[in-house]
Amino acid sequence: MVLTVGIIYFLYILIKVYVSVMEIGYVAKAKNLTPVILSKRAYIEAALYKIAKERMDILGSLVDYIIFIFWVGYGLRWLDGIIDIDNELLKSVLFVDIFIVINYIVSLPFEVYEKFYLDKKYGFSNITVKLFIQDMIKTALVFLIFGSLVICAVSYIIMTFDMWWLWSFVFIFVVIVGINVIYPTFIAPMFNKFTPLENEDLKSSIEALMKKAGLKSSGIFTMDASKRDNRLNAYFGGLGSSKRVVLFDTLIEKLTKHELLAVLGHELGHFKHKDILKNIVMMGVLLFLMFAIFGNLPLSLFADFGLQKTPYAIIAFFLLLSPIVAFVFMPIMGLLSRSNEYAADKYGSECENEVALAEALEKLANENKSFPRSHPLYIFFYYTHPPLVERLKRLGKKIDDTDNEPMRENCQA
Repeated sequence: MVLTVGIIYFLYILIKVYVSVMEIGYVAKAKNLTPVILSKRAYIEAALYKIAKERMDILGSLVDYIIFIFWVGYGLRWLDGIIDIDNELLKSVLFVDIFIVINYIVSLPFEVYEKFYLDKKYGFSNITVKLFIQDMIKTALVFLIFGSLVICAVSYIIMTFDMWWLWSFVFIFVVIVGINVIYPTFIAPMFNKFTPLENEDLKSSIEALMKKAGLKSSGIFTMDASKRDNRLNAYFGGLGSSKRVVLFDTLIEKLTKHELLAVLGHELGHFKHKDILKNIVMMGVLLFLMFAIFGNLPLSLFADFGLQKTPYAIIAFFLLLSPIVAFVFMPIMGLLSRSNEYAADKYGSECENEVALAEALEKLANENKSFPRSHPLYIFFYYTHPPLVERLKRLGKKIDDTDNEPMRENCQA
């Protein structure tokens, strides 16, 4: 059983690395083609940034494999042995908390490298050491308080009910929905400042769009995203009465009014087509499958790893192996998501016009240095949005992408 689990995890890492290697090779060749969508300088920078990110992801995957071998080969038994507490509920909370903290510490150098070197090199990151540490402390406090309560509750359910995996799924699903409800008004303000939109003309236009779509929100806000990052974005956050429109200050600065309304129209398209509810349902199905799988692991599996089938061992195995299940279902979820994006683009173009949305997408790509070409295999596994070239073509933009045709044929051969 130990060998089987090890082989499955190895294949998972191998596929991830292979897809990243294919993407690096594809982008390295594509950066020498005639630039599309982006300016020549932005096109080259986006390619170099993409390659650097994928190389970092490969290294991260290899580290993930090493830490996985550590946990299943020694770490879980070691952690079980050093926490000598009779209270199983308290032991579960301490075990899982320490397990998560160790994994975070291992991943921390990658986060530091990305924010303080890679993103700064390419003009994204504005974060300071002070702000980074403040964010870490706030995140740690939220995790230690609310995360520990969730771990305690799941552990209690495991200890109390025969069908614990089903009740744990229900509990976690409710928690996730609850987090989406409180996130805009409670969690997000811990990290960013939200101020009501002051531009009355823009505010009136946004309110008219929302009224047309049948969306009632708790307000339209500007977020001080630029204190951390220069990327452009906007989103509709929350569920029920907590729904709010959030515009990054960087977005307001870079887009014209019509472009901004087209982008918000796209987001309203997701609301109009009930994509948020669809995503919640998809997430629920995936979560249910995960709990059904990990709730029925045989006793022999735990015995082979030198563990008893305790709540903390079950949760640890869930955290270690659930990324594999998620990875398997990512292509299906990505396919549905890409279809939803096309429909949202259509709605957004109807709110303003196709030209405004196309120009907005081009500006977003240039400012965010999003490389417009990608390997088909990478798109299959990771893209939740259609390739930008295809989105722009559907919006009526004429793009000469003939240089890319031979590469597509080589990938399909």
